[in-house]
Amino acid sequence: MPPRVAPPDWLVRTLRPQRAPIPWAAASRAAIAMAAPLAVGLATGHSAYGALASMGALSGVIGDTADAYRMRILNIAVPQFFGAVGVTVGSLVNGRGWFAVAAVTAVALVSGMISTIGAVASVSGLLLLLNCVVGAGLPMPGAWWLAPLLMYSGGLLVLLLALLAWPLRGGVPERAAVAATYRGVAHLLEAAGQDPLTYAETRLAVTQSLNLAYDLVLARRARAHGRNPELVRLVSQLNAVTPIVEAAPAVHQCGVPLPPQVPDAVRALADAIAAGRPADGAPLKLPEPDGPASRALDHAVRHAAEVAARTGDSEFTNVDDRLGHPAALRVRARRGARNVILSGASWRYGLRLALCIGIAQTLVSIVPVPRSYWVALTITFVMKPDFGSVFSRAVLRALGTAAGLVVAAAVLSEVPIGWWDVPVMLLLAPLIPALTPRGYAFQTAAITPVILLLSDLLNHQGTALLGPRLLDSLMGCAIALVAGYLLWPESWHTRIGDRLADAVSDTAAYVECAFGDTADPAARARMRRRLYRDLSVIRTEFQRALTEPPPTGKRAAAWWPLVVSVERIVDATTAARVRVRHGSPPPSPVEVGQVTAQLRELAQGLRDSVVLEEVRADFGAAPGLREGVLEQVRQEVAATRAIGIRGGPTGPRDPRDP
Repeated sequence: MPPRVAPPDWLVRTLRPQRAPIPWAAASRAAIAMAAPLAVGLATGHSAYGALASMGALSGVIGDTADAYRMRILNIAVPQFFGAVGVTVGSLVNGRGWFAVAAVTAVALVSGMISTIGAVASVSGLLLLLNCVVGAGLPMPGAWWLAPLLMYSGGLLVLLLALLAWPLRGGVPERAAVAATYRGVAHLLEAAGQDPLTYAETRLAVTQSLNLAYDLVLARRARAHGRNPELVRLVSQLNAVTPIVEAAPAVHQCGVPLPPQVPDAVRALADAIAAGRPADGAPLKLPEPDGPASRALDHAVRHAAEVAARTGDSEFTNVDDRLGHPAALRVRARRGARNVILSGASWRYGLRLALCIGIAQTLVSIVPVPRSYWVALTITFVMKPDFGSVFSRAVLRALGTAAGLVVAAAVLSEVPIGWWDVPVMLLLAPLIPALTPRGYAFQTAAITPVILLLSDLLNHQGTALLGPRLLDSLMGCAIALVAGYLLWPESWHTRIGDRLADAVSDTAAYVECAFGDTADPAARARMRRRLYRDLSVIRTEFQRALTEPPPTGKRAAAWWPLVVSVERIVDATTAARVRVRHGSPPPSPVEVGQVTAQLRELAQGLRDSVVLEEVRADFGAAPGLREGVLEQVRQEVAATRAIGIRGGPTGPRDPRDP
């Protein structure tokens, strides 16, 4: 019997759809925002103008991902402005030969560099280059200013629809995010003392929920003048849940499940926060604590209940604001611009993108390729490392385009140009926000028929668009793989070891801060939050690396247990700090110094290694106390060293080590 042929693991992980709820509101906005311009254009006899406005709406639909209303303004309006600039530049160089090639390549360099600033800047850079490529490759109807105006208007229509409920639901997304964090913490407390895998997964979900809540509250707070009472209340509630999160590892290490009254009390606080009302001020009926960990948790839950029960704005005026005020938008923009200009990473990515776009523009200028601008469009989408692996996106782009062409073939062959395009758009447009969370291939499959329908309104070529679309997409993927991936070793030699080494060094600093006499509690809390956030980012980088083909994917899989082990060290350190704060004797400076020295030695070993098996950091049996509040931390460090060193530690081994 012949052996069963199975696809490689990296390909299976790449193609596996992600689970996500359908964003019904965003789907409805997409249907209206993309179909309405078509209807207006057909009614006025300017179908091409309607198609351009729908293209702008498509860009707005792709950026319509924020929960908070103020964030929607940034996520949609700012990228649309850059998109308008891009189509203007492209239109001005349309048909100007090598000058157009040079101009688009220069825009690609700028686009790639600004994409490294952040999420909004990344989408802005994407639309800047996309629309520039479209303007340079497709003659625009009307005056030079008409196309950018129509496309910007389409994006603003999406923004208008996204903000309709703001007067009625202002502040609801922020409250919902804080309430979701409390519910996640309740699940974490239910998992404490039980299955370690379930606890680890739940803790990761809590970290992600905290990240989202902090981002939403701080983003809104950066635009609020003075001390907005509602925002101060949300900040104080986030501050109050932090001690519960810190106490959870200590409770989990005890190995005894918590009574259900504790997570139920936290879940009741979440319900009150979500409803925007004070919690019940009655004393909580919690079981009597029987140790430092349970005392810490009892104190933290009661404090959170007291904060959630506050009613008057004056009660929040003197809260311990650990988050602080973010810098003004202009200050952050100035910092971002300075970092882009001085950052080697931004220059490298900008040059990679410019090289690929330059090759594509040169190729289609020499070789006659129908609808040649699709080659550069494909490269622009694929060459987004902050959206995922370049290699995987190239594969997914090709597969998604092929699937989308099947739908497009049916639409272009059976639906006549005219009013029938409006109901078809009503059906196709909602698929974009519905399928985008599933993965890049699904998003591409949803966008492809929409783009071809709009292109047909501009060119009237029908099914003749299908072949060039597939050919250009494959050419773009090939250029991105060769010039943007294989020629740049840093893109296929994973740098996870460097990121993980930085996290280990930060963990050493956290251990020192946790047990130092002069450490500020607010600074310690910020350091812990930053460390957990960095570890969450590293997890995301690992997940992207796992979708790379060998050897990168295999190397990432080998390093994965080390990531989990570093997270356990942070948890153990937090748990030890909680015990000290609630009665356990503090560790001596010698013990703290031993642990931090071992962590820094391991970090250096990780930086010096290419693959996991080559990590070397000799850990002799450190003299000193073996029983104490840092014992669990020491055991986790020893376990991490054993993972990071082939065959275990190379130095003398203490028989009491686990």
